[in-house]
Amino acid sequence: MSYTIGLDYGTNSVRALLVDVTNGNELGTAVYEYETGEAGIILDSADHNLARQNPADYLKGIEVTIQAAIAQTRKADKNFDTNQIIGIGIDTTGSTPIPVDENGSPLSILESFKDNPNACAWLWKDHTGHAEAAEITELAQKEHPEYLAKCGGTYSSEWFFSKVLHCLRTDPAVFDAAYSWVECCDYIPAVLTDTAKPDVIKRSRCAAGHKAMFNDQWGGLPAKDFLAKFDPRLGELRDRLYEETYTVETQAGTLTEQWAQKLGLPAGVPVAVGAFDAHLGAVGSGIAPGKLIKIIGTSTCDMLVSESGRELADVPGICGIVDGSILPGFFGLEAGQSAVGDIFNWFVNYLQPGGEKAGSHEALTERAVTLKPGQSGLLALDWNNGNRTILVDQRLTGLLVGQTLHTRPEEIYRALIEATAFGALTIINRFEEYGVKVSEVINCGGIAEKNPLLMQIYADVTGRQMNISRSAQSCALGSCIAGAVVAGKKAEGYDNFSEAQGAMCGIKDTTYKPVPENHRLYTKLYALYKQLHDAFGTTDYSGKLANIMKDLLDIKDSV
Repeated sequence: MSYTIGLDYGTNSVRALLVDVTNGNELGTAVYEYETGEAGIILDSADHNLARQNPADYLKGIEVTIQAAIAQTRKADKNFDTNQIIGIGIDTTGSTPIPVDENGSPLSILESFKDNPNACAWLWKDHTGHAEAAEITELAQKEHPEYLAKCGGTYSSEWFFSKVLHCLRTDPAVFDAAYSWVECCDYIPAVLTDTAKPDVIKRSRCAAGHKAMFNDQWGGLPAKDFLAKFDPRLGELRDRLYEETYTVETQAGTLTEQWAQKLGLPAGVPVAVGAFDAHLGAVGSGIAPGKLIKIIGTSTCDMLVSESGRELADVPGICGIVDGSILPGFFGLEAGQSAVGDIFNWFVNYLQPGGEKAGSHEALTERAVTLKPGQSGLLALDWNNGNRTILVDQRLTGLLVGQTLHTRPEEIYRALIEATAFGALTIINRFEEYGVKVSEVINCGGIAEKNPLLMQIYADVTGRQMNISRSAQSCALGSCIAGAVVAGKKAEGYDNFSEAQGAMCGIKDTTYKPVPENHRLYTKLYALYKQLHDAFGTTDYSGKLANIMKDLLDIKDSV
């Protein structure tokens, strides 16, 4: 028997998963909720764009979760031996860069910066760099359009250089103290393998390519003189970043003796180069050409792959086309929505409609499921945290149209779910417009697992069957698969990801098929959604919106 461990760093917690590599059987799991801030996130009531995390929570999470997952496995199997663990894989949120010193230690652990959010990890959902993102986009359009062509045509405030440049301008003391900046998905493997020094650490291909404009076609990162035009110090930083990137089939190193003793593992276990949670979630869901993997959580990421040898058009508005970013030998294509679960949580937790019981997710879902498509007369835009794809504009905000004095909380709740489904369809349409066909949709994540209403609405809106990944922990499972591949066949692992996925992945028997009448109604509603989408999200819309409210009422009357 051989086992691997996957560490999955999400927005609010870290999970460890221990699996049998022969069949993907999940034997032990544990979750550690980050302790710092609100639900693990450092916020600022004066700036809704700010979202940071404490790297110390990341390190504590390693010990707590792996030790607990091992203990759970021992209870389930008395013959289990930690010497049978052959590899470790790691996924994290991103872009979540951390300012570090010459030794690779986060500045937030230093006494002089311990209470400074700017010295912490800049979480993926931090949008404080929206102005910097616009500047980067504008200059790149003029001087280096090739930089933008591989990341959808617009640079995002969720990404690496927007955040670093914003730190430089708003807290130069932190920027000057930082020898370098390291993505969270690079930091965790480096800590476990004692390779954290910025000049030694192996940087992730998916993080660099999708979020930092790295591409071998132009020599890696954006040119030093390009970065220096924003500030000479940003140009100088390029020399302290990296020249090479690595895919998840590569070892970051091996587990150190010190960490082995802390965790109760043998020293020398191979640790894979890290990747983003969505990328390894796609691996754990069985991604292959034509299979769209939707990782649905607080936000969504939509992942596709295409053979590296195949000619592929640049797709405007997506989060990147990067060779080897998801699977070695394939282009990885990423898109997504900046908020999905977060929108539902906002409605339930912030507005608290109907009080604690009547306004819970469960109570609202129970009532919303009785409604027919269009019955509420409502239509919403899913931009409460900006638009990641296809508009790439974090300054966009949410919208709800069609309210009356009779509008009920469950009607709004359903309209918010429908809005995220319309956003999902917009992404699918964009991929297919540029020749990237979607033949199957596989969903993973807690919402896909627990919310049949949402899954049925997604099927009805898109007109496509919704499948669910067999594992409820697909991101962590993808990390386990990476651990099995870096271990190699000699250590009872696998030579490649295809073999490992074939043994360790699958989909559930439960599927959601589109209901023809519902799809017909949602096709009408989507046309109205697209009117709002283009009117509020683009600068070249020339149509009128006077029809929308009355069309919504007509649809409402018809059902």
